[in-house]
Amino acid sequence: MSHRRIALVLGPSTGGIGTHVASLAAGLVERGDAVLVVGPPETEERFGFRAKGARFASAPITAKPSPELPLAWWSARNALRGITGRGVDLVHAHGLTAGLTALAARPNGAALVTTWHNQLITTGIKRRVSDQIEKRLARGVDVALAASSDLHEHLVDLGARDARLAPVAAPPRVAVSGAGAVRAELGIGDRPLLLSVGRLHPQKDYDTLISAAQRWTALDRQPVVVIAGDGPERPRLQGLIDASGADVRLLGHRTDVAELLADADLAVISSQWEARQLFAQEVMQAGVPLVTTRTGGIPELVGDAALYFEVGDVDGLDRAVSDLLDDPARLAAYGEKSLARAATWPDEAQMLDSLDALYLELTGR
Repeated sequence: MSHRRIALVLGPSTGGIGTHVASLAAGLVERGDAVLVVGPPETEERFGFRAKGARFASAPITAKPSPELPLAWWSARNALRGITGRGVDLVHAHGLTAGLTALAARPNGAALVTTWHNQLITTGIKRRVSDQIEKRLARGVDVALAASSDLHEHLVDLGARDARLAPVAAPPRVAVSGAGAVRAELGIGDRPLLLSVGRLHPQKDYDTLISAAQRWTALDRQPVVVIAGDGPERPRLQGLIDASGADVRLLGHRTDVAELLADADLAVISSQWEARQLFAQEVMQAGVPLVTTRTGGIPELVGDAALYFEVGDVDGLDRAVSDLLDDPARLAAYGEKSLARAATWPDEAQMLDSLDALYLELTGR
């Protein structure tokens, strides 16, 4: 038992980062650490850090640097110092704004680790400004962790004094009692079900998926495309769907991804960029065939167990999906490939062992 005082800091999250932090909090508590999670109040509502044995302190950390950053810093500073002012031994922030908040708010003597989970997709002056912000963070933390190899290269380019690769493992697959519930809910019978899960955000490029789905209306067995997730793009995407005539359904936020996967024939990732995406891991753990963009850390994660298309390539996505749906034997083979690939990944316990060793290195216990 190390009995360290560890703070985990995160910004807004509806999926991967929050799930990772919740898993990390639970694992550290189980190993005897006192864990404090600092983040927006809605993250506690969604991920239940207190129920996992951690304390939770609210701080209005935003998704991007904003005028609210000083308020977030002040809230985080008070939380990290604690009532007695003893503070914490180590702060581990997840994401850019959480990292910037932690960099400004950490108590004297506390080690600081930040994990880069995402790449900022910007150009021009915004790219130059974001590079300067990231440089400040990468050079200010004790250790900068990257969720994928391309992010690790990015951290090295930024001049991080200690950049390391630290893949994020998905939680163990949730067992489901049987398939059919989602199909019954949607009323789709035996039509092919294509699933995508993620925040409704430009990074996910659901425009490309909707454009391809419009072509699939001509197939003998027209697939149903469902997208689980919510976000700022929902009204615009619904307008695209209505204009396309495709059978694409926005399900909103769902907590039953395992049940969705149990009924899915195929999963699709259309993102402009991803690191070690949680949904991609869930797909392969469930033995579902995957069609995905060749971007970021995805090829490193899934290898040859998926079919690829280039970012924004509607023709490529159309061909990949149509070819698989036309060849049941090949579709089943890719399902087997998914399971085989998932079996090679480090699990949550191995991920926790790695972070535990890093915390020991930085704190001495």
